[in-house]
Amino acid sequence: DVQLQAFGGGLVQAGGSLRLSCAASGFSFDDYAIGWFRQAPGREREGVSCISAGERSTYYSDSVKGRFTISSDNAKNTIYLLMNSLRSEDTAVYYCAAGGGVILTSMRYSSAYDHWGQGTQVTVSS
Repeated sequence: DVQLQAFGGGLVQAGGSLRLSCAASGFSFDDYAIGWFRQAPGREREGVSCISAGERSTYYSDSVKGRFTISSDNAKNTIYLLMNSLRSEDTAVYYCAAGGGVILTSMRYSSAYDHWGQGTQVTVSS
């Protein structure tokens, strides 16, 4: 059974940092792509950062490039999203997702992922 659990959200001031974690079980990072998505009220779910199966490639949306870093710890079966220089527009519920057979050009799209964790709220105060 593929399971994902995201945690680490919270309230932070603009310019601050947070690290989100996604604890995974039931699959190997060699076989599944992992994506971080976010959804703000009234907005569509957005692909923030993704890492391909086998961790060979990464994707960052333009809005977070240079500020966010995705990484993995295979020993802990955990994917991280380090978020620096946070802005008020980063406020959203953040989700991690896993997908098998995700091709690189599709990594940024939520439809490519089969399994989702519960969200964790990130609130950035200005």
